[in-house]
Amino acid sequence: MSTTTPAPVQSVELAIGGMTCASCAARVERKLNKVEGVTASVNYATEKAHVEYPSTVSVDDLVGVVEATGYTAQAPEPEKPEEPEQDETRPLRDRLLYSAILTVPVIVLAMVPALQFTNWQWLSLTLAAPVVVWGAWPFHRAAWTNLRHGAATMDTLISLGVSAATLWSLYALFFGMAGMPGLRHGFEFSVSGGSGTDNIYLEVAAGVTTFILAGRYFEARSKRRSGAALRALLELGAKDVTVIRDGREQRIPVDQLRVGDTFVVRPGEKIATDGVVTDGSSAVDVSMITGESVPVEVAVGDGVTGATVNVGGRITVRATRVGSDTQLAQMARLVEEAQNGKAAVQRLADRVSAVFVPIVLVLALGTLITWLLTSGNATEAFTAAVAVLIIACPCALGLATPTALLVGTGRGAQLGILIKGPEVLESTRRVDTVVLDKTGTVTTGRMSLVDVHVGEGVTERELLRYAGAVEHASEHPIAKAIADGARERVGDLPVATEFRNTEGLGVSGLVEGAAVLAGRAAFLADWSVKIDDRLTEAKAAAEARGATAVFVAWDGVARGVLVVADTIKPTSAQAVAELRALGLQPVLLTGDNAGAARAIADAAGITEVVAEVLPAEKVAVVKRMQGEGRVVAMVGDGVNDAAALAQADLGLAMGTGTDAAIEAGDLTLVRGDLRAAVDAIRLARRTLGTIKGNLFWAFAYNVAALPLAAFGLLNPMIAGAAMAFSSVFVVSNSLRLRRFRAA
Repeated sequence: MSTTTPAPVQSVELAIGGMTCASCAARVERKLNKVEGVTASVNYATEKAHVEYPSTVSVDDLVGVVEATGYTAQAPEPEKPEEPEQDETRPLRDRLLYSAILTVPVIVLAMVPALQFTNWQWLSLTLAAPVVVWGAWPFHRAAWTNLRHGAATMDTLISLGVSAATLWSLYALFFGMAGMPGLRHGFEFSVSGGSGTDNIYLEVAAGVTTFILAGRYFEARSKRRSGAALRALLELGAKDVTVIRDGREQRIPVDQLRVGDTFVVRPGEKIATDGVVTDGSSAVDVSMITGESVPVEVAVGDGVTGATVNVGGRITVRATRVGSDTQLAQMARLVEEAQNGKAAVQRLADRVSAVFVPIVLVLALGTLITWLLTSGNATEAFTAAVAVLIIACPCALGLATPTALLVGTGRGAQLGILIKGPEVLESTRRVDTVVLDKTGTVTTGRMSLVDVHVGEGVTERELLRYAGAVEHASEHPIAKAIADGARERVGDLPVATEFRNTEGLGVSGLVEGAAVLAGRAAFLADWSVKIDDRLTEAKAAAEARGATAVFVAWDGVARGVLVVADTIKPTSAQAVAELRALGLQPVLLTGDNAGAARAIADAAGITEVVAEVLPAEKVAVVKRMQGEGRVVAMVGDGVNDAAALAQADLGLAMGTGTDAAIEAGDLTLVRGDLRAAVDAIRLARRTLGTIKGNLFWAFAYNVAALPLAAFGLLNPMIAGAAMAFSSVFVVSNSLRLRRFRAA
């Protein structure tokens, strides 16, 4: 029995040129998806197509398909030296400006009979001609291209409307009564009666062109602004770096930096790339990456992120990741992928847009025939049909989702929240339970000195000085926690000599002439040190709540107990309260013992706890909750959380965690603060709400306006202005997401 191995799938992102509306994007997507083995998603707002294709298809084949559809396509090119950024909206702005200057007098003359001097109509023709030919040329060119390929788009509607109004006016001027001296007519909001050839529609042709050019310009400018967050993210990094080579400092472009290089970061400079501090200490402003306003203290051994700013002392850093592997590059990639995706609600809008234009053409023809049969007035019939053509353009439908996604994901990136794709937005709306990993998510993930119990005749300062000195010589996490805690409370520590580490039991050494022991009860017993009942009870109480107790003795006498534990993050309780306010039920999930889990849960305000769970069992817990009908979000940061993050309906990975966890999550929280999870869910819900609001108004606009136009209640020029306004409204509504603030 033989099996056929499927061709390996590759992906490419094509820049699509010539698209002017949502139905253009739908056409390109439809044609690409007809190629065997190809899956394509075309985004009108970003003007890009994300295409997955088998090895049997080449990029040139894909470009050929797009070009055969009447548009242009360009594959990614190798990076070139940076050039000054061009303002792509300038040609459109110039076209709009010149058209507006010529159009204003045409509209004023048509609307105000008192200004209509003898033969004013011929001046109107002179002024309107450049507008309807040159100003509307992009619409005519796109309509002709589509016609050659047997298709119709929004540009077809616009071109037909403008051309029909112009041709009727020319007929009326040269062959009808409209060219006679002394012509007078006023402006009506609805279709008005007339003899036919004494009416001209030059103000409609020029006005519609100018209004729609204005809508396209503001749309293009808004799209440019909505993508500004991603461009800003990509431009955050340093351009040059001072690297140490052969013992000397030299300045090089950052793209020449390699993993393992050591570089210098002076106060006020950006850190060139991700790395580890090898010398010095400082405070680092991480706000541009995490959204966190308070600078983070770093010292030797601490990790630092590229593009953050050194605001303290001079440090040297060893590069661990460069180029596309850095956290900044990964953030930018995640944001761009999210912006190029489509939510389920947008796919519905795409399907509607694809069939909308042919329906409108039929509707306009039906309107023309119905008016001719019922009223017999060609002028009214023609005006109503043109209004239908112009008012129907559903550009707003195509912009509803992409612009909100662009702004929402870009704002999220600025706040340290990375949304992997638009489908994530749907998940956040349905979630009712949030499962929180304990270590590193609710807690700091680091051991800290939390309690000190002293024996008789000993002061806390004395106990901490002796214990901190002997533990300082050890590399064990518990020893480090004791030494750091002692240094914070009593200042400088004495030096321990004759240090010895007994694996798994404790440490010993001489401190200021005293023989100090620190470790388990069994370790002290080996040295024949007796522990009194009060200290034993303190140890038992500490271990009952999941903490670790370390006995300290010197000169043959037990002097005290130091309690070390993983402590709750200062903001976790606030975050849990805010999650509840969002309608979510928090659950603490951990492999720790029940006592430790319960203590942390009580401190954080969590009532439901699942403890003593093996890593493999975390997935089973999530599945069990889903089986109970819950929609589960999971917040975690470790390798052992990756499977559960993938299983959950919504996975939120702490960016301070492992790559495996981040890869498995739907949302990545760059900050190691649980409040970021609250902000992420709020932002995702706000973005989804904006998308739905945009779609509602875009649909409602077309549903309400088409009957008005068909029944003759809309002048074509008013229809053009309303159509342009609908697109501007949708984009402006999306831009409100830029004002989203972290809680």
